[in-house]
Amino acid sequence: MTFVLVRKLLRDVRVPLLVVCLLLGAFEALWIRITARILGDISPFLVTVAESAGKTVQDIEAQVFKGPGQMVRAIIGGEGINLQRAMDLASVGYVHPLVQTIFCIWAIGRASGAIAGEIDRGTMELLLAQPLARFRVLLAHLCVDALTIPALCLCLWAGTCVGTWIVGEIKPEKVEVKPPENLPPVVKLFWPKPPPETEESRQRERERLAIHPAHFLPALPVMAGLIFAVGGYTMWLSAAGRFRWRVMGYAVLITLLQFLVNVLGQMWDPIGPLRPLTIFYYYQPQPAIVGRPDAYWITLHEWGLNVQVPMLAVLYGVGLVGYGMALWTFTRRDLPAPL
Repeated sequence: MTFVLVRKLLRDVRVPLLVVCLLLGAFEALWIRITARILGDISPFLVTVAESAGKTVQDIEAQVFKGPGQMVRAIIGGEGINLQRAMDLASVGYVHPLVQTIFCIWAIGRASGAIAGEIDRGTMELLLAQPLARFRVLLAHLCVDALTIPALCLCLWAGTCVGTWIVGEIKPEKVEVKPPENLPPVVKLFWPKPPPETEESRQRERERLAIHPAHFLPALPVMAGLIFAVGGYTMWLSAAGRFRWRVMGYAVLITLLQFLVNVLGQMWDPIGPLRPLTIFYYYQPQPAIVGRPDAYWITLHEWGLNVQVPMLAVLYGVGLVGYGMALWTFTRRDLPAPL
């Protein structure tokens, strides 16, 4: 009976799943194109202008991300991301607010309709009239999550592969600052010229601008953990609720508050200690993409502790606790009569 219910649930979500998968893949392919545009056309021009004024790339970034720009810097990954490297800039697509919003909408929408939605429509009594234990209803939804969440993550990664294939090799535009025409010829002779290219410098440039889709695969478990965590606590709210839209409202409010606390806590010290209490604090796929050795561990600096916590254990733990509380609540509650 559980297998039949899983098939029915998959049949119900097949169209939304296809739409969300296409959205994620298309956005990530577009982001790779944006990365190539920034590093190939915009960045060389800014670097040349900065060097002609005696400035560095770091000076430009400090000016751009000053004041309100700190929020943008916090959203795209903080100080640990080098925006002059293609892999770092491409990894921003995996933490982009749009991607996180799509993940959360999917998790909240599906989990809120799992139990509260059935009760709201008056179909839960019909479902439980079958020889089906209540725990099997939650088990079926857990199986659906185990199938749909990897599909969402793989479609996002497929967008990275397609975008990299379409863009090809990123070749920066050559920008040369010429001396003004009104300068004396003697001064023009001493006008600074770009250093000659060597094989070593060309190799460093290729490595800086290379995008390796395979390096994005280690980030997929982190993305799946975020979806599972949001779906887990929403499932608990759904098991305790009666109306789907009310459950959805509570879940959206809780998720939005966590996102804001995590972002603002990076800029405002008084709420910084609250960041480890949010699930978005543990959603950091970029270290896994750029190949850091401690990619799946996070240090609780906000609490003044030099203790590393496994982020995957926290994300999947929140999801499992949510499902466990949903099971405990759903098996002990009375079902209201349909209105």
